[in-house]
Amino acid sequence: MNITAFTYIIPDYDAGIAFFCGTLGFDLVADIDQGRKRWVEVKAPGANTSVILARADGPTQTAAIGQQGAGRVWLFLETDDFDRDHAHLTAQGITFEEAPRHEPYGTVAVFRDPFGSRWDLIQKA
Repeated sequence: MNITAFTYIIPDYDAGIAFFCGTLGFDLVADIDQGRKRWVEVKAPGANTSVILARADGPTQTAAIGQQGAGRVWLFLETDDFDRDHAHLTAQGITFEEAPRHEPYGTVAVFRDPFGSRWDLIQKA
């Protein structure tokens, strides 16, 4: 079995596309108008797993924006060149919560996306 996609709740489709495709450099796989909502699918280049960007619908979903990981890092952006991608993301306006650190599993630094979710930029050891 394989996880092929997961849903990420956002406040606005275009803001989600701007972050994932503009800032992170993901590919826009689909953006299909379905009337009341859109099917927006993004994927990191070469990845097997897609992220389905879903605009919050109602107060419960709106409250979940930025809290999908319950305050923990829950998204892991793996790189093969930490320094390059750390510099690129910083130039794109990403603010890291910490300086890069070296752990037994690799080099890592935590950042928050524009929606409040915490990510690890990680280059595995």
